[in-house]
Order: sequence, then structure tokens, then C-alpha cells
Amino acid sequence: MKKITIYTDGAARGNPGESASGYIIYGKDGEILKKHEEYNGVKTNNYAEYNAILLALGWCTKNMGNPEKLGVVLYSDSQLVVNQLNGVYKVKSSDMLEFNERIRTIIGNFGSFKIINVPRENKSIILVDAALNLFLDKHQKARIYKPNNL
Repeated sequence: MKKITIYTDGAARGNPGESASGYIIYGKDGEILKKHEEYNGVKTNNYAEYNAILLALGWCTKNMGNPEKLGVVLYSDSQLVVNQLNGVYKVKSSDMLEFNERIRTIIGNFGSFKIINVPRENKSIILVDAALNLFLDKHQKARIYKPNNL
């Protein structure tokens, strides 16, 4: 079974506010297999967190071969999202319930899956968070300085 480790994070500047989702996927030897950031528009921090997980798992499903032969450990600093996906907390928001159900369907296809809450101070979470903040900075500058169509 192939083993991978995923670190996800979502960032929102305001809640809701300008937001982005990102992840880093490591192979068994610690090599980075994929790093990705994606702009979400004006969304909540929970939307950004859930979307980061969905994007990472979607990439794995498409690019890592047979999901049944894949062991995934996913780390997130969102206690709410981790506990909702683990069934500890109820999902009250209909938008988040849709994310939750889609993610649960995907993880059911993996050979093994575990999601773990880690503190924001985790080295890999800090890397994803820093990348998301740079990404949002660039996006906001591009939007502010975009020339008018002539």
C-alpha cells in the first residue's frame, strides 16, 4: 500500500472574507508530491478549510493510482472540521454538510484514511499557511492594480 501524508489549511481575511485553500502532499520518504493553493472568493474560514481537504483528496484520487491501495494520513489545524469529519461534532451548516458528505464518500475509497487535528504551530501547517497568505497577497494586488479594459 502506498502511504502519503497531507497537510491542509484554509485562510480567510475576514469571516467571510477573501479566502484561499491549500495543501501539501508528501510521499513516504518525505518528498513533496504536490503543493497547491486555490482562490475561493469571499468565503468563510470553514469553507476554506473544507475546500482544502476536498482539493487534496481529489488530487490524490486522480493522480495516485488505485485509491484502494492508498493509505492517507491528513493533518489539519481546524479542530471543528476534523471533529466533524470524524463524527465527533454535528455539521449544522448545509454548505459544510455538503462538503462533509463529499469528503466522506472520497475517503471511503481509500485503503486507509485518518484525519488528525494538529496545532497551527506544526511546521507543515505553517508552510501551507504562509503559502496561502502570499497567494492572497498576490491575488489582492493583482485585483487592485488590474488596468481597466480599454
